[in-house]
Amino acid sequence: MPTHAEKRKMPYSAEQIFALVSDVERYPEFLPWCRSCKVTHRESDTVFYADLVIGYKLVQERFTSKVTLEAPNLVRVEYVKGPMKHLSNHWRFISEPEGSCEVDFTIDFEFKNKMLQNLMGAFFNEIIKKMIGAFEARAVELYQK
Repeated sequence: MPTHAEKRKMPYSAEQIFALVSDVERYPEFLPWCRSCKVTHRESDTVFYADLVIGYKLVQERFTSKVTLEAPNLVRVEYVKGPMKHLSNHWRFISEPEGSCEVDFTIDFEFKNKMLQNLMGAFFNEIIKKMIGAFEARAVELYQK
């Protein structure tokens, strides 16, 4: 099962990065391979379900996740249904005294399809780098002064 954990200091507030990460319906605007994302059901202001379609060339997969928000410090994502055996990730945002924040990101997943799992595993580090880079670039676009 590919797993990745990373901590990064960002020159933006925890509130700003929380807002960016929790706005899942905007992901197709900046996240590579994200073809669509739609909130399908809200349990409350802090818990919702979203369908995400990820694709690359002819390969396309849809999955549903439960997203739990604890503003401004945590976004937790739990797998509900789709092509995976397992998916979980979290984003923690730790405020720093000077107004920046540390981002603690963890993801682990496993596809049901062995061929897709092997393909993702081979490119896992590159995919994660591009994804994190896309969030950083979006933060610059939204919050750079």
